[in-house]
Amino acid sequence: MVKSMTGFGRSEFIDESRKLTVELKSVNHRYLDVNIKMPKKLNYFDALLRTVLKKYAMRGKIDIFITYEDLSANSATLKYNSELAKEYMKYFARLEEDFGVKNDVSVMSLAKSPDVLIMEEKTVEEEELWKFIDKVFEDACEKFVNSRVTEGEHLKEDIIAKLKGMLKLVDFIEERLPVIIEKYRTKLKEKVKELLEDSQIDETRIASEVVIYADKICVDEETVRLKSHIEKMMIELENGGDVGRKLDFLAQEMNREANTILSKSDDIDITNVGIDLKTEIEKIREQIQNIE
Repeated sequence: MVKSMTGFGRSEFIDESRKLTVELKSVNHRYLDVNIKMPKKLNYFDALLRTVLKKYAMRGKIDIFITYEDLSANSATLKYNSELAKEYMKYFARLEEDFGVKNDVSVMSLAKSPDVLIMEEKTVEEEELWKFIDKVFEDACEKFVNSRVTEGEHLKEDIIAKLKGMLKLVDFIEERLPVIIEKYRTKLKEKVKELLEDSQIDETRIASEVVIYADKICVDEETVRLKSHIEKMMIELENGGDVGRKLDFLAQEMNREANTILSKSDDIDITNVGIDLKTEIEKIREQIQNIE
């Protein structure tokens, strides 16, 4: 199957103690470029998430958004730093002694002193948390890949239709060439006859000139190679997998052959068909940029 580099996947899990949401979205990119946004407490899992993602994507600019909420009633605990409180009281007494001011520190004011009371989130076992995150993340990745496959199959069908149309254009060029050569032969004979009037026409010389002309406009090699590239691209699309770079190379080669055909052509019909070929190749190249 062919995968597009455009995709989206979302998974969410909620129970009585926690809520986790994972979203992935991507656009085309030459390489794999991953950006992960998640709570700081989950940063430890960054490398693990990237390793898992590589099972599902080889190319593309992928943005990952992860939100996590601890819904349990005892998700946080209050810590009392008694040693620090003693230090505060010691210095408050010094201030009273040094400046002769009344030491009117209350429990409330002491509690408001920095770091005397600290709210700490309850620690969670990393291995247990990773199993939970991994399950939701992989579910989102599978949905993400499914969306890429769906889009990729649409691209595949459209490209194959264009390639079949290109084969018909190449067939037209191959069928048109003998007609052009024969027209040239007739035109040349008429011109020579007009110049020589009643003199005998040298058929050998005419044949020689026709051969030279035919060799000049011959694009047999180009059409054979172009057909080969088209058929190879169709096979790669049917085989599927990570074919984006192969298809891009084939499109470049197809464009090279089309350019050569245009440069050799002195027939308006072949020129028009050559332009149509280049137009279709350019459309295909644009679509290939979005294939993984």
